[in-house]
Amino acid sequence: MKHQKLLSYVRRAVEDYKMINEGDKIAIGISGGKDSICTLLALADLRRFYPKKFEIEAVTVSLGFKNADYSAINELCSKIGVNYTVVETDIGQIIFEERKEKNPCSLCAKMRKGALNDTAESLGCNKIALGHNKDDIVETFFMSLFFEGRINTFAPVSYLDRKKLYSIRPLMYVPENEARSYIKKNSIEIVKSPCPADGATKRQEIKELISSLKKTYDNLDGKVFSAIQNSYIKGWSKEEYK
Repeated sequence: MKHQKLLSYVRRAVEDYKMINEGDKIAIGISGGKDSICTLLALADLRRFYPKKFEIEAVTVSLGFKNADYSAINELCSKIGVNYTVVETDIGQIIFEERKEKNPCSLCAKMRKGALNDTAESLGCNKIALGHNKDDIVETFFMSLFFEGRINTFAPVSYLDRKKLYSIRPLMYVPENEARSYIKKNSIEIVKSPCPADGATKRQEIKELISSLKKTYDNLDGKVFSAIQNSYIKGWSKEEYK
């Protein structure tokens, strides 16, 4: 995927769901993986020419693992002129050592989100950009259906009333394989997840299931994504954003 295609995907999402308004200050959640880096680079470029002027901040919530190195992200942010904040936490220790969670992902996500929200608020941001791609949205739909008995997934834009913060997902139209190819073609260094549960999660189970089903049902993920867009799931109707 070329940079212009990434920008095209992101601008389409921003305009379809009115993700950015004049004067916004957006905190980009940076895990260091391919999706958060794509979000960072796309929004950093978009701010140069988008008709609605906005600012961005890059924020990493460190889980406290000793082998996590974010120096490459720091260098990238310096290169593109984005302020970078690393929030140090004990989330990893709490989940894996103190609580010894068998299914750690849900609690970890909740704690990371809380730390990210608090930091965004302290930086004066009114929005948070999260790096969920098109595949993530489809996988979350299946996870909600199979594990919770609900028809639900991430919304393109959501509002946290307690913090008065909006979450936006500018990568919502970007297929995961194209995000991966973008990073590879541009030789961008990413941060490998230091989490002990990486690759052994419910999401990975669903990812493998969808991959298997796609061998029988052509464009399954694309059709499910279209169904989500045309559904009554909260936050997905474009009519809400007119």
